[in-house]
This record gives sequence, C-alpha cells and structure tokens, in this order.
Amino acid sequence: MSQRGPLTAVITTVLGATLGGLLIWRVYRTKRKRLPFIQKVADPVEAPCPVEKKFTAVEYEEPETPLVQEKEFKAVECQTSQLPPAVQIPTSDQLLGVKPVMVSSVEEWQQLWPLMEKELSVFPVLGLDCEWVSTKGRTSAVSLLQMSSYSGLCVLVRLLGFRSGQQTFPLSFLEVLRDPHILKVGVGCYEDGKRLTRDYGLSLSCTVDLRYIALRQRQTKVSNGLSLKSLAADLLDVSLDKSLELRCSDWEADHLTTEQMTYAARDAQVSVALFLRLLGLHSEASPAFSSGCSYSELASRCQGLVDVPFRGRGDGEDRSADGERRRRTRKPSSFESPESGDQQVPDPRKNNKRKPLGVGYSARKSPLYDNCFLHAPDGQPLCTCDKKKAKWYLDKGIGVLQSEDPFVVRLLFEPSGRPDSQQDYYLTAKENLCVVCGKADSYIRKNIVPHEYRRHFPTEMKDHNSHDILLLCTSCHAASNVHDSFLKQQLAEEFAAPQGCEEGVRLLEDSDRRRVRSAARALLTAGDGLPEQRRDELQDLIKGFLEMNEVEELKEDNLQQAAGLETRIFNEAYVPHGLKVVQAHAEQGLQGLMDLERRWRQHFLTTMQPRHLPPLWSVDHNHSKFLRKYGEDLPIKLN
Repeated sequence: MSQRGPLTAVITTVLGATLGGLLIWRVYRTKRKRLPFIQKVADPVEAPCPVEKKFTAVEYEEPETPLVQEKEFKAVECQTSQLPPAVQIPTSDQLLGVKPVMVSSVEEWQQLWPLMEKELSVFPVLGLDCEWVSTKGRTSAVSLLQMSSYSGLCVLVRLLGFRSGQQTFPLSFLEVLRDPHILKVGVGCYEDGKRLTRDYGLSLSCTVDLRYIALRQRQTKVSNGLSLKSLAADLLDVSLDKSLELRCSDWEADHLTTEQMTYAARDAQVSVALFLRLLGLHSEASPAFSSGCSYSELASRCQGLVDVPFRGRGDGEDRSADGERRRRTRKPSSFESPESGDQQVPDPRKNNKRKPLGVGYSARKSPLYDNCFLHAPDGQPLCTCDKKKAKWYLDKGIGVLQSEDPFVVRLLFEPSGRPDSQQDYYLTAKENLCVVCGKADSYIRKNIVPHEYRRHFPTEMKDHNSHDILLLCTSCHAASNVHDSFLKQQLAEEFAAPQGCEEGVRLLEDSDRRRVRSAARALLTAGDGLPEQRRDELQDLIKGFLEMNEVEELKEDNLQQAAGLETRIFNEAYVPHGLKVVQAHAEQGLQGLMDLERRWRQHFLTTMQPRHLPPLWSVDHNHSKFLRKYGEDLPIKLN
C-alpha cells in the first residue's frame, strides 16, 4: 500500500474541517450583523438614537436657544433607546421632562408616527387635550391637539393647516384617533372629541375621563375638586401652571412660545401619568414590565367608563383651574378698545372657580337621630326613635316618660313585636355625621338601596328599613351617586332593563298627532297667507285625523281642537327600570330580593369605604329574620 494514501486522507480531512469551520463562521457573522435590525423591529420600546435627527427637523425651537433644546431632546431620546429589554415606567418628573414635538404638516406627522406607533404597542394609551381660542364670545375651531404616550413623548398637532381642506389628515392620524383599542385619557376628553368632530369631522373613540377613575379608586378627596390641576397636585405632587395669561394666550399665533408648548404638553403628559398612577402602573408600584400592558388589560380596569361623558352633579372644579375650556381666548389686539364688547377673558377680580363637589344638595337643617328610646311595659328596650314620635305616645296617653336624658318613654301596652336580642341594630344610638368622612356640620340622607328599587319590594321587606338610610355629607353624597350610576347601568345590561330609551319611557311622542297639531297651528296663524295647494294638504291631514268627510268644511272649533292636541301617548311597553330589575330578582323568591339588597349594600361599602358606620350595620341585615319568619317560599307581591 502506498504511503501517500494515509497522508492524502489526513490532508483531505483537515481541509474539509477548515472549510466547514469557515462556512459556519461566515453564517454566524451574517446572523450577528442582521440581529440588531431584527431586534429593532421586534422590540417596540427601542427608539434608536438616529431617530433624533428626524425630531430636530420638526421640533419647534425658539431662535435664541435652538442648540440647548436640541441637546436636551437628544439626551431624552437616547436614554429611551438604551432601555433594557424590560419596559421601564418613567417617573412623573421624567415623563414631564420630555420636550414636546410640534407637527404642522402631513410630512412631519409621517416622520414622527413610527416612534409613536412603537410606544403605543407597549402601552396602548394616549393622554389627550385640546386648546382653542375665542373672540368676542365666539369660540373658534380647535387650534391645537396634544397627544402624549406613556414615556412622555408628546406630539402637538397644529390643526390650522388642515382647515378648509388646505391639507388632508394623514390616514395614520385618523386611525389612531378612532382606534377602539387605544385608550385616550384626560379630563373632559369625551367633550374634546365632540369638538374635534364638530370642527374637523374627526372621530375620537375609546375615551376615558380620569375623574371617573379617581372617584372609583377613591384615591383622592373629591371635596378638593376633580380638575386636572387638583388631581396632579394630590396624586403626583405636581404643580401645573394655570395662569390666565397662558390659558388665554393666542393658540393660533404663527409661532408658539416655549411657555405655550410646555403648558400644552403638560396637560397631555400629566393625563398619562395620572392614568398610570390611578391604575397602579406607575414606576414606584411597578418598576418594570416584561412586555408592557395590552389593551384588554387596561380596558378591564376601566370597565364601564369608556366613552362615558362625565356627569358628576356639582362635579367640583371639574375643568375650572385647568381649563376655562369655554373661555379660551385671544389677547385683545392693540387697536381694540375695551368698549368693543370683546369679553374674551374672565374678570380676574371675580372668583371664577366652579362650585365644589356636592353644591346643589340641600343639607339637613336638623339632626336625623334624636336617639330617644321606647321601652316595653316591663322595661325591655324596644328601639330608638326621634323625639317627635316619642312625644306622640305621651300625647296620646299610651306611654309615660321614664327619663329626660336620655329621653325614654315606657309604653302602656304590649307592642306587636320585640327584638330578638339586645344586640339589635335598632337599639343602638347613632351619631349625626357623615358615615364616610365623619363630617358633622352638613349631611343629607342617603338611600343605600335606591328608592326606585325599594319602592317595588313586598311590604314584608319595606317595614323598618331605616337600616338602609345613612347620613352622608353633600360631597360624599354626590360621589356616591356617581358610583351608583355604574351599578345601575350594570343592572340594566344584566336584566335587559334599559334606562332612558324607548322601553324605559312612560310617554312617547306620537309623530302623527304632532303633524296634525302643527298643521292646525299653521292654518290658524298663517291662514290665507298659505299657498292654496299647501292649505288643502294641511286641511286634508286634519280631516283625516278627525275622521271628517272630505266635503266637510273645517271650522274654527275643529282647528282649535287640533291645535291643542296632546302629542304624547302612553307607552304600552313601558316598564320602569327599577321594577324590571326587582321583577327579575323576585322570580327567585325571597332569596333573590335579599341578593339584590345585599348587592347594593356591598356596593356602598366597596365604593365609598365608610369609616363611621353605625354599630351592627350589616350587608345581611334582617335576612335570617326574614327566612325564619316568612320562609323561602313566601309569595312575592310586588308594589
């Protein structure tokens, strides 16, 4: 065998291994080169530093300090791009430190949109606010739309260039506003959406008013007001500049000042920061998320609040200090005199604050609880009552005064019933104060189970129901009513018991009767002034309704009768919301009605978290007594 054979084999093997290793190394190097690009596309929170060059082209700068602001903005952008794989929730200070970006054209928006889209893929939420001006009492179209992402990236969209069809809104801009899977949060954002629809035909959906979340979470004292400024101060320890000079500045000027841009951006940025704080997603509570939050996660925490206009009665400052929304005004020009009637700003000498929460409720002028006691003939305590009722027994001669302090009346006849034990709710003395906050100088009665449900309960469950009447101060009462509206809406959906639609309306407007009435009034007022053809049409309409022959002549009495016609008719399908809900529970007998009662009581405890409830107050009050006395098979007769 030749010696070249083994040598050749060794050389071939070495060459093959070398070539294979080089091939594997080349493939590895190729993948390493492509990896950063793939990561940039896949990681929604990365914002590579080269993007900063794009921002500097569209960001508005004051001529005096362009380099300083550019440097600051680049620093923020680079910091964002260097985030670790986990999503970092910025602190309020970091969020408010991000410089806003001005957008005035389609090109500028398209240049910025990719980064905004990445931000929304992490947290699908936008802080939203609007600015506009008014002259001589007339408000103009919205001038500026502010949108901020969770990181503080705030886009100021100047809408002047899109008026009267000067430019067409970019498709991505239209889609982000109407996207039902991106929450738009703020104070009064639903109303802002109505203005955008009216002024530009823009559709804004999936809005959430922060005031509702604040009330639901009970994380702020509602008596302090629910304005954006108040919420920011209470929850974020951030002071917003709401000076009249800035609020009422010229938002349609050719160039907005740095102060204007900062003021506008902060409203949107603070809205996002408040949203994260109220939902427990702020940096202190949740330092990092592996992949952000999906829309379904965020929406589940805002259940029942999406696209709901704020209707808090006496809703505090709701938009007072942070907006004078209907008074956004332009400063008067130098040539405009005070006599011109231009009432563009509120008089600073007057108190322009809106009324605090609860104004409009009439507080009681006398205490509810006199804590007088009734005793049985053998001296057993029966219950507490007010002084007027206790004196009634004395005046009728069927009771005698046992004590002045406390005021005790002993009955001279055997009562129809006695308490099961001395540990009874009706034997305890009660304080005249708000059961939620303890305020003692102003309060009003609160029906824990609303009257629209309680009124339909059977008589057996309506006797001695003072357990469900508690005292609340006016502001807590207003807040409680807001919470009650959510539960009522849930009940409406669960039991097909609508509120405010046709099925829930007692009287309906009859369009035929209304046309007849209008026709008669037209004939009475216009008379011969109407064209002959039109007069004949109106007369035929009235004759048809009054079942008159065509040849008969309409007389004055006929016209007067038709002109005074009642156009509302009784809705035969009408079932009050409260009755329908009670009927649905009554199908399960006494237990079903007790479940409804328990649900409302628990709702009050959960939403209001009262700290001063009377002793022995319970969500199951009297339920065991009902079952023992009447049994589960009690025939239910609703009222």
